[in-house]
Amino acid sequence: MARARHASAQTRAVLEVFDSAPFKWRYGLALSKQTGLKSGTLYPLLTRLAGQGFLEAAWERSEHPGRPPRKAYRLTALGRTLARERTGD
Repeated sequence: MARARHASAQTRAVLEVFDSAPFKWRYGLALSKQTGLKSGTLYPLLTRLAGQGFLEAAWERSEHPGRPPRKAYRLTALGRTLARERTGD
């Protein structure tokens, strides 16, 4: 698992949201609204953070029949450390 040497402003924005409640599962749409990031920026960033071991991801079934499952994300222990380092806490 590689550690990011420099976190972009977009990465810091996402990490701030996760760090506000580090054990909470979050969905991409809510993250997009909270950070102001477009999906073309947000989802590759989430995929990269998950691939580096900073986020865990899980598919969740919709509570509403006929809707597709959604992918949820939350910080791993390594991700919580990264979030504290990158957000200045």
